Amino acid sequence: MRAKPKQQMRIWAMLCHFSALLGWILLVFLVFLGIPLYLPLNLLAPLLIWRLKKTQYPWIDLQGKESLNFQLTLTFYTFIVIVISLVLVLTSFSLAVTSNGSVNEIKNTLDSLLIVLMSFILFKLALQSFVVTLAAIKAYKGEHYRYPFTIRVLR
Repeated sequence: MRAKPKQQMRIWAMLCHFSALLGWILLVFLVFLGIPLYLPLNLLAPLLIWRLKKTQYPWIDLQGKESLNFQLTLTFYTFIVIVISLVLVLTSFSLAVTSNGSVNEIKNTLDSLLIVLMSFILFKLALQSFVVTLAAIKAYKGEHYRYPFTIRVLR
């Protein structure tokens, strides 16, 4: 059986996972303040931890790659949702304008699209919080965790 990683390595590996959540929380906070910013802040802290500690500790190399792969995948999925949302908004708006729709019809269409988009974002944040917390706990215990639905960019 493999030896359990040392506590310092496990703490850094746990921070690799949790630091990504801080990036998402900061991003959501900026958006709710009215700053329309979409930068992949969720990648910055795990990337820094991984780059600085991967040669020192092999456990952090493994956990950092897993965390970064998941965050890259989430960033990609979020980008796809943003593009689809923009297409839906432009399509529905153009259909409402060309069919001489009233202001109420346009408002109802945009409101329903906003509700769907916000529901997706809240679901994604809740799911990510759960999965990242689970991964961080497992990393601290010295167990390997593979994120679901992850595109493995870093191997």
